[in-house]
Amino acid sequence: MQHVDLEPVHTESPGEHIAYYKIANHYKWALDELFTKRNFRRVIILEDDMEIAPDFFDYFEAAAKLLDTDKSIMAVSSWNDNGQKQFVYDPKALYRSDFFPGLGWMLTKSTWMELSPKWPKAYWDDWVRLKEVHKDRQFIRPEVCRTYNFGEHGSSMGQFFNQYLKPIKLNDAHIDWNSEDLSYLSEDKFLIKFGKDVANATPVHGSDDLLKAHNLYVDVRIQYNDQGDFERVARQFGVFEEWKDGVPRAAYKGVVVFRYKSSRRRIYLVGPDSLRQLGV
Repeated sequence: MQHVDLEPVHTESPGEHIAYYKIANHYKWALDELFTKRNFRRVIILEDDMEIAPDFFDYFEAAAKLLDTDKSIMAVSSWNDNGQKQFVYDPKALYRSDFFPGLGWMLTKSTWMELSPKWPKAYWDDWVRLKEVHKDRQFIRPEVCRTYNFGEHGSSMGQFFNQYLKPIKLNDAHIDWNSEDLSYLSEDKFLIKFGKDVANATPVHGSDDLLKAHNLYVDVRIQYNDQGDFERVARQFGVFEEWKDGVPRAAYKGVVVFRYKSSRRRIYLVGPDSLRQLGV
């Protein structure tokens, strides 16, 4: 199928890139075409500047069962915003997240039927990240990315590329997803398991979080008080500082987790209300 769109673009504000409007329009056309006209049950969306891991389709096939049965999951993504080589370790690890990652993702027809009538004119991905749109549903994401974005000069004009996209680790391990039990990702089980992991991590306090974390050989949790405090801590480690509608990238219940220097050790950045939300 080919979408030939010759309509003039009217931006909402002067100086905006028309590409963001073209992209949002193209997504709506393509997804309406696939779900409404051709009646597909699920669709995987993959941008044209992305390389995929060998287990990309096996991963989505396994995750499709979750997506079909668990209505608290809005979409499944192959992307981890903090998937840089120094922050990942386990190619089998999957997480729930309150932040929509995009960049190689799968949704169902029922979800698209809900989104299509109110689809935005531009900035569709940030729109999906609004609480009024995702309605507290979550997203499945891997620890190790199943996609690699090589589009340094795409519509975002290289924003974040060298710092966050270039160092991404693309999975190269063979995982037999059909034999993996993914039931731990159900809403109730994941909340308990993740909550225990966070509770068992050693708390670190004070200004020099990085040095203290470096000197401990266990999982560590560092509490942040607000967005500014999170950005300060995230900057020390080099993980994404950005928030959208009150949610840090890759966060679950306000917790951002990543590995310390490609090791088994995990660092948890924990929000002021995270422990209560996790029930610990």
